[in-house]
Amino acid sequence: MPGASGQPPRPPVQARPQPVATHATVLCVSAPAMAVSGPDGQLRGHGLHGFYRAGVRTLARMEVRLGGMEPMPLQGTLTSAAEARFVGAVRLPGDPDPDPTLTVERLRHANGVETVTVRNTGSRPARIPLEIALGTDLGPLAEIAVGQRSADLPGQVQSAGLRWAGPQHSATVTSRPSPHAVLAGAGVLRWDLEVQPGARWSVELSTALESATPVGVRPPTGRGAGVPLPWSEPEVRCDDSRVRLLVPRSLDALGGLLVADADRPTDLYPVSGAPWRLGLTAADALWAARLVLPLGTRLAAGTLRALARRQPTAGPQSGVIPGVLRHAGPELPPSCTATEATLLFVTLLAEAWRWGLPRQEVADLLPAAERALAALRANVTDDRPTVTGADDRPTPDGPEGQVGFVTDLGRSAEERAARPVPARCEVQAQAHRAALHGAELLEAFGRPGAQEWRDWAAGLRDRFRDQFWIDDLSGGRPAAALVAPGRPLPAVASSFVHLLDLGLAGAGAQHEGLLDREQTRILAQRLVAPEFDCGWGLRTLSAKSPRFNPLGHRSGASRVHETVLAITGLAEAGFEREARVLLDGLLDAATHFEGRLPEMYAGEQRVTGCPPVPHPAACRPAALSSAAVVHLVTALAGVRPDVPAGRVTVRPASTAPLGELELGGLRVAGEPFSVRVSRIGVAVVEEASPELQLGAR
Repeated sequence: MPGASGQPPRPPVQARPQPVATHATVLCVSAPAMAVSGPDGQLRGHGLHGFYRAGVRTLARMEVRLGGMEPMPLQGTLTSAAEARFVGAVRLPGDPDPDPTLTVERLRHANGVETVTVRNTGSRPARIPLEIALGTDLGPLAEIAVGQRSADLPGQVQSAGLRWAGPQHSATVTSRPSPHAVLAGAGVLRWDLEVQPGARWSVELSTALESATPVGVRPPTGRGAGVPLPWSEPEVRCDDSRVRLLVPRSLDALGGLLVADADRPTDLYPVSGAPWRLGLTAADALWAARLVLPLGTRLAAGTLRALARRQPTAGPQSGVIPGVLRHAGPELPPSCTATEATLLFVTLLAEAWRWGLPRQEVADLLPAAERALAALRANVTDDRPTVTGADDRPTPDGPEGQVGFVTDLGRSAEERAARPVPARCEVQAQAHRAALHGAELLEAFGRPGAQEWRDWAAGLRDRFRDQFWIDDLSGGRPAAALVAPGRPLPAVASSFVHLLDLGLAGAGAQHEGLLDREQTRILAQRLVAPEFDCGWGLRTLSAKSPRFNPLGHRSGASRVHETVLAITGLAEAGFEREARVLLDGLLDAATHFEGRLPEMYAGEQRVTGCPPVPHPAACRPAALSSAAVVHLVTALAGVRPDVPAGRVTVRPASTAPLGELELGGLRVAGEPFSVRVSRIGVAVVEEASPELQLGAR
């Protein structure tokens, strides 16, 4: 029976094991397109294998055979984030030479184009059929990712290739040169080759997707031809060889994750990562844009504008940047990233302004920041200890012990009262920073409310130090959260690193944090203790926890961007020895991943001679980890601008953990900026805008 749309129903969905993207999986990405295969290059329709575009598997199978034989795989590797090269060999039957005489090279691009080249290195002509078996289910990535798989659709012959049609999408594969035969029932294109000694023969296959897009819906597009990258290309030279490939490969990966709204092709913003989250997650996009600010403000501007267009301006969600629900580990319920995104919006705008985002662009985005601040003020548990109920008796305003703390901006006061939400440690740090950044923006642009936000932030500091600090025999630690009725949660989690991320303030300074100096010292020691530092970076949960799982997203795995925040926050706070411990572990891990750090890896304790254990569900590339690497290197140089005041301050890590470091191609006030840091931690600015006053602190 036809479905409601009038189209025939899809074949029954079969439940299969949930696909994984192991470390051996070769994954090309050029958002919103990607290609996934094993290291042999064959697309077999298993698991995640296939070409994808806009969340639909355009092609599931592309299997190459010569004379009925699959090439023996020799190499499969990325040449860039968007491209891969696979090399195989075929030994012809009856060939007297024991060495293979045919080499098969496959050059693949994430956008669906693949070139197959057969080269004859033998002494006699090679007469052999080349067959490429093709097929697809046109399945949604969201279903495939959880192990669901529909039957392949029947193929239809079309000029120079094949076509498959489904209820909502159709896909085509065309080839140049045209095949000598097309077997639609088997989904096979065939060429009868005769390759002379020393010669080569190539075919280019192009995959395309057609969608029945509803009227008025224009999905995001990739970075179009002629649209430049929204950052400068940095030049990094340093004594530490582990950094040589790290920055260029991380930026290459981040470039593969850029998309734009169809009607704003120059406003680029990053999707979260491939293969699992090839869509916009506001919090991840804001983090990535913030972490690459030293390379310019264009990514920040595009991301802020894209999210401002999605920000509700009326109703109960007014001012809240939309977010997704995210697992928060075994100790806490899932949290909505809307809170983090809304607070980060204010911080990114303020810091981009400090780095040189033009004043008019800041002014255009300021109403969205004001709406975000209004959402914070409307949803935060009221500072007042009581309010008057209907019977004139005082009643608690929110969960007892959470008065004055931030919980969930997406919930109304009534919802919070009915179902209390934990006040999380990292949310307080993000709200405190957003309040101070908001105050700076309001004051600089002549808007009211700056002092009120500074006063609120000061009150939050006092309450946090009083209620979020847990004293114990080891000197104490922050609580991961306050849970109703005001009980501190003693879990030791990587969310603590957000307490060290204080935010860029005026004159190259940082804002005051929620912890005092002694509490920061104790936290620094805790972060590098074996329970927390696995040797490759920070675990998301202490190894002493009974719920520790080295593969748990939030219960023990090591997340790259949180390790970076810990390193840079500790170095800025003066705890450079502790920062160096974490830095060495992270850079060692990067060498094992060939400079392409994934979103996370297992929090297994480091063992001599063994590489870090990959995480099967990690995004790679991931916008957060890629941008964090850029932030790591630039932050250690200590460049802290205040363009509105015409000033830039440089104070590198005094211990010079990377040795001599030269950074060129940065952008401050939109102009080139270069700095060199000596092996004794002395910085020399070698290029800067003449309108900036240089200083050290």
